[in-house]
Amino acid sequence: VDVTEKEMDNITFKSDTVLSDVHLHCPNKRHLMVRLNAAGQPVFLSYFKLLGNTEDLASEKCVREARTEREDQYRSGDKLCDEDGNHLRKEIEFSNKEVEALLDGDGDLDVVRRPQSISDLEAEDLLRDRVYPVILMKGKEDAFEDEGQECTCSDVVRIEHTMATPLEDVGKQVWRAAFLLADYILFKRDMFRCCSVLELGGGTGITSIIMGTVAQRVYCTDVGEDLLAMCEQNVALNKHLMELGGGEIKVKELDWLKDEFCTDPEAPYSWSEEEIDDLHHHCTVIMAADVFYDDGLTDALFRTLYRITHSLRNSCTVYLALEKRLNFTLRHMDVTCEAYSHFRNTLRDLETLQDRKIKYTAEPIRLDFCQFLIYERIEQL
Repeated sequence: VDVTEKEMDNITFKSDTVLSDVHLHCPNKRHLMVRLNAAGQPVFLSYFKLLGNTEDLASEKCVREARTEREDQYRSGDKLCDEDGNHLRKEIEFSNKEVEALLDGDGDLDVVRRPQSISDLEAEDLLRDRVYPVILMKGKEDAFEDEGQECTCSDVVRIEHTMATPLEDVGKQVWRAAFLLADYILFKRDMFRCCSVLELGGGTGITSIIMGTVAQRVYCTDVGEDLLAMCEQNVALNKHLMELGGGEIKVKELDWLKDEFCTDPEAPYSWSEEEIDDLHHHCTVIMAADVFYDDGLTDALFRTLYRITHSLRNSCTVYLALEKRLNFTLRHMDVTCEAYSHFRNTLRDLETLQDRKIKYTAEPIRLDFCQFLIYERIEQL
């Protein structure tokens, strides 16, 4: 692929492309493009730092607000410095300036726009953070040298992911709800210790990896050989984190549109009879993050939940994390949350289901628990 670094700095995505902004929240963080996957999509390697003391992540001294990468690395006293020790203009000077909302004569908001002609020096003064992907040529392993020291730390999660995909491949990206669920796992780590866990729609595997630091066994499931191979690679990249807690992660295929587990020994990521039996006898936690964006898949997920929970020997808690996405639709001529509304209706149907063998109850979880990963915990989570 003949792409210059300058071209990668100004990527333009097509209208049907879905983009997660999780990795964009790390200011000036370089993401290494390591390869192209089987679909020809660029795969990037990102480093996500766990905030706080990883030896006691549930302590009262946890971090309650995410800090930017620049503040985290270059803070000197109460002043921000660059790598050479030179003081930078504080971004807070920009963020704290009150902007008056002026109305014109008709009562419309008069927006002060950025000038069309602006010098490069003035543009730099705006201190706008951008992501600069780095293209690595095959065989240039020394390009990882700087990152190699960081990745051996016990407070860094390494994840291979894509940055933009069609809707059917969104599992290859990292999403906020996965971080939210990971935060809750770290905050309640004693509650999940030594559990047997099933994740539905595991995607890149970041939530299962965090769960693997405390749980005894995690079955991380999704569908698609390319996606599962990426997930398995991420598990291998973070093996040192799981070894600290003695956890095990197994990457498996689980298609919500099928009624049975894949047990074909010739198929990659299939289940053995022993693994299915282990899941049914020991699983007490099921989790899923940001998988409610399509009504058909939402219905299929709840059917899968019903089928699996009916086969479990023990009672089980299901943790669902999602982002309530607002969209303007021409059909309603208003801002709606159709995918979220369908999720809530389906959840309500599950609660009112008349079943003699099993009963489902749903409870919201307050989001005032500590934040251990750098992302924006927005109100819609």
